[in-house]
Amino acid sequence: MRPEILFPLFAPVTSLPGVGPRSAKSIEALAGPQVVDLCWHLPSGVIDRRYAPKIAEAEPDRVATLILRVGQHLAPRNPRQPYRVACFDDSGEISLVFFHAHADYLTKVLPEGETRVVSGRLERFGGRLQMTHPDHIGPLEELARMKRVEPVYPLTGGLTLKPLGKAIRAALERAPEPPEWLDAALVTRERWPAWRAALGAAHAPEGPEALSPLTPARRRLAYDELLANQLALALMRHHQRSQHGRALRGDGRLCDKVIAALPFELTASQRQTWSEIAADMASEARMLRLLQGDVGSGKTVVALLAMLGAVEAGAQAAIMAPTEILARQHFHTLAPLAQAAGVGIELLTGRDKGKAREAALQRLGCGESALAVGTHALFQQEVEFHDLALVVIDEQHRFGVHQRLTLASKGRAVDVLVMTATPIPRTLVLTSYGDMEVSRLTEKPAGRQPIDTRVMPLERLHDVIEGVARALDGGAKAYWVCPLVEESEVSDLAAAEARAEELKQRFGARVGLVHGRMKGKDKDAVMKAFAEGPLALLVATTVIEVGVDVPAASIMVIEHAERFGLAQLHQLRGRIGRGAARSTCLLLYQSPLGETARARIQILRETDDGFRIAEEDLRLRGAGELLGTRQSGFPEFRLADLAVHGELLALARDDARLILGTDPDLTGPRGPALRVLLYLFERDAAVKYLRSG
Repeated sequence: MRPEILFPLFAPVTSLPGVGPRSAKSIEALAGPQVVDLCWHLPSGVIDRRYAPKIAEAEPDRVATLILRVGQHLAPRNPRQPYRVACFDDSGEISLVFFHAHADYLTKVLPEGETRVVSGRLERFGGRLQMTHPDHIGPLEELARMKRVEPVYPLTGGLTLKPLGKAIRAALERAPEPPEWLDAALVTRERWPAWRAALGAAHAPEGPEALSPLTPARRRLAYDELLANQLALALMRHHQRSQHGRALRGDGRLCDKVIAALPFELTASQRQTWSEIAADMASEARMLRLLQGDVGSGKTVVALLAMLGAVEAGAQAAIMAPTEILARQHFHTLAPLAQAAGVGIELLTGRDKGKAREAALQRLGCGESALAVGTHALFQQEVEFHDLALVVIDEQHRFGVHQRLTLASKGRAVDVLVMTATPIPRTLVLTSYGDMEVSRLTEKPAGRQPIDTRVMPLERLHDVIEGVARALDGGAKAYWVCPLVEESEVSDLAAAEARAEELKQRFGARVGLVHGRMKGKDKDAVMKAFAEGPLALLVATTVIEVGVDVPAASIMVIEHAERFGLAQLHQLRGRIGRGAARSTCLLLYQSPLGETARARIQILRETDDGFRIAEEDLRLRGAGELLGTRQSGFPEFRLADLAVHGELLALARDDARLILGTDPDLTGPRGPALRVLLYLFERDAAVKYLRSG
């Protein structure tokens, strides 16, 4: 149960004064549906309204707050003309100017002969001082409230600063004084204010410098959020470890057969990670391990060895991929190796129907087949295993924790190995996979070709097409990546469909097109024709980013490279350099290049180390954009910025470990306050892991 002290913050925004159904819709789209979401919506700028001169001394092009006597209202004869209100003080005169004005409203807020406080931007027009559409008009007693530094918030369509600011002020009034959940020594050392004071200070910046994420108030709030994240992950990990697992100890006979059948030697890095996984599987605790490996570092082979370890122990294993293309590719890679070891393997995707599917399900159900490869179709109710003991999940950031747990529930005390080819910066590993052990593959298998990365402006498109023509005539295959599927009014990006048509005029039937809106079987057919058959040039959107393996492809053209993130460019580049031929990646950009895009492309030219690239990507873009966190299962931080608050994350991780080491059920002195913290940041799921929670 959520603590009562937090009830006011978790009420709907419509419970705030002045927030009706219409403005609530805009507020929800901008910040979220609950009062607490407005507390997390921090200012991004300031307007200083403290300048309060006499009219005679007022400088144009400045925001000013003036005490004025209201004179005559001058309504226009022509509705296109502005409505003017003459005002004055004892030093001079000023006009207040309104377009499309409602006279009855203006006579009410600016009654002739009365004194009013008016705040807005001053300008000089025709030699006279005026203020167009003042931001604030109020009685004299509002002077102190108006003459201040006003926070400016990020806005959305249909919402202006005034009603949003009012709603946020009302939300802040509901913020309680919670018990202190932070360690007293840390608060003293960092000179941090209490939580409610920090929230108030973050929403009342005294100047532009107070907007920095490094102010004590903002650092405090960021740390609270990171501690909630790390504590929740630590509780999940603690729960995972205390769950009784099963010891899976293989004897090596199947793994030896596969290693003998491989056309290459395992790298030292592959052997190291395989032994870490085997040790986890052999222990009594349940395994939850992340295997990180750059594009082409040989994760799939390590996963197969782990799966065969489970089979040697008399159980079954399954590997799940996010797309049908990738699932089929895993199957084609693994099937011959499984055959060499004499182990039955099945493929299950949403597209497999009828008798063949039923037969596959039966072989898995009775244990005749020990391995399964599939998409989320593996979750389906009718899929039953004889004895599932290990689940491998590929490209974890495409799946939620819920799916991980659903698949694990298809067996008894199932070990889970999660793989990703997207190198993840260490800070993001901590925030997203802190409940897991982590293994990293740091070498590429022998025989991988270095890739020559070149950068060219889009104006030289003709030269690029001629270069591709020469390569295709020499027997090469090439990818051509475009960022969008069809012409869009919003974007001037070269669309994949238009580009494919253009290239077909030059290369005829050798050009294929693949994009995310195609049906699975059509996509697979095009990929097959590119990998094995007549297609030599594949125009694609980023659907080819993950996992597609065509060793003959040695050229990658990426149009509008400046629009892609670094990690994404690195993923795309990793699709080539898999065969014996020399490989070239051409990054085409639209001039002029912005500073960030230039830095991004320069890093890509300097290195092919995915882990360094990921760290640079985080630095250049911030965590919010990295891997498209909204879609990716990565936590969305509202107050913490990992590019700035990285050291606070390490601190929060140590604190969470210390808390669970001394008080695993949060019943000690800080315990109740820490529970409030978990609920405040909606980490409720972690609370249920507390025995007395």
